[in-house]
Amino acid sequence: MANSRIDRVLGFRTDLASRAAALSFTSNLTLMVVKFVVGIMSGSIAVLSDAVDSAQDVIASLFAFVSIQFAGQPADEEHPYGHGKAESLAAAGQALLIAGGAGYIVARAVGRLIHHDFQIDTTPGLIALGATAAVNVGVVLYVGRAARLTGSVALRADTRHLWTNVVQAIGVVIALALVAITGDSIFDPIMALALAVYLTWTAAQIFLTALSEIMDVRLPHHEQELIEACLREHRSVGVRGYHHLRTRKAGRQRYIDLHLIVDPDQTVETAHTFCDELEEAIRARLPGAVVTIHLEPDDGRYRGPWHEERMEMGGG
Repeated sequence: MANSRIDRVLGFRTDLASRAAALSFTSNLTLMVVKFVVGIMSGSIAVLSDAVDSAQDVIASLFAFVSIQFAGQPADEEHPYGHGKAESLAAAGQALLIAGGAGYIVARAVGRLIHHDFQIDTTPGLIALGATAAVNVGVVLYVGRAARLTGSVALRADTRHLWTNVVQAIGVVIALALVAITGDSIFDPIMALALAVYLTWTAAQIFLTALSEIMDVRLPHHEQELIEACLREHRSVGVRGYHHLRTRKAGRQRYIDLHLIVDPDQTVETAHTFCDELEEAIRARLPGAVVTIHLEPDDGRYRGPWHEERMEMGGG
């Protein structure tokens, strides 16, 4: 029954994550075409740079969609811990794409600043970028909500990337407005360079987040505290303590394992029933978590977090 509940939770998360990834891909593909056409028509390097980033968004969204489908597959003989790290690898790939786009933008913008022999038609860019910014806000709010509900690393990376699109569009609109007002095209490559710096910072943040999960960094501090709170709440005469609490995350899936120190005189059935209750309590706070508990008799070999308190209370 516990496994069926976990499967239902993971199924809901996979469906929601897949819909969000599909929406992100469709919107990015449409906006990419619009920006390329407008960038070529207007002669704006800032708009064209935004189009290049949208092209990367299409690839990044495709990465997210494919990785979510792959990561949502159940564990098998070759992958007993599931396929969750596919999302972390996809997020790292997105980061590299963003960084590559930033390098391209820098090269084009520097070339414009050096030669300074270009003209820009601002009207198409102002209209198109204003519209794309509005569309991106709607998409990023939906994808961001899906990322929070599912815990998807790939969607979280995609959300950050989509927010960069909103910021970029606003920045390009400001640059084009300044060009239109002043008649000086220099604002266009300057804004392109500013966007490149922002893209580089975003790529670094996404890559570091993905790397932490690939390297099996423990769950966030507040989630560790939730687990420890569950253990304290289920403390009883038969449960003497715990140690070797380890946690990690692969994509959307959390893994928790610990050694539980119990009264050696109680029956295996009693201890096992308590373990089932504790696992359910942890999953109630961290839905879908895979919890593994190893039972150990309280024979004095192990001293967990509760040991000093037990000694003060006169416990054995």
